[in-house]
Amino acid sequence: MMPIRTMAVVLALLVTVSAVAQENIVDRWYAALLKADGAALSQLLSNDATIRLDDIGVTQSKAEFIASMDEWQAAVKGAKIRHKIETEMGETIVVRTCYDFPNNDMTTRETFTTKGGVIVANTQMTIGENCDGF
Repeated sequence: MMPIRTMAVVLALLVTVSAVAQENIVDRWYAALLKADGAALSQLLSNDATIRLDDIGVTQSKAEFIASMDEWQAAVKGAKIRHKIETEMGETIVVRTCYDFPNNDMTTRETFTTKGGVIVANTQMTIGENCDGF
């Protein structure tokens, strides 16, 4: 039987590895989003993933989201995307994101739910009309 101290260390390591994996998924998400890289985004999303755009009341399937990348590519040209992780709770990570477009910027709060190393749900909501103080 494993001593309690050893079990606690193993559990702490597993939690740390899980958090790093989630952060890696989020970093890869924004890198692919900035390039409108549908292939990379597709690899990050589960087949039944949903993307919820709260501001406009739209929920997209993986296929619908990937299909929107052509339009997104024009919108994101010359933009910068910055993000900061706010909280992590199990398989959910909450991120504050600055979308700095050439003619305007905005701050969103995005929630990612992961399972098995891929994103199963993403929800986006605008929380600021600029990126002041980001």
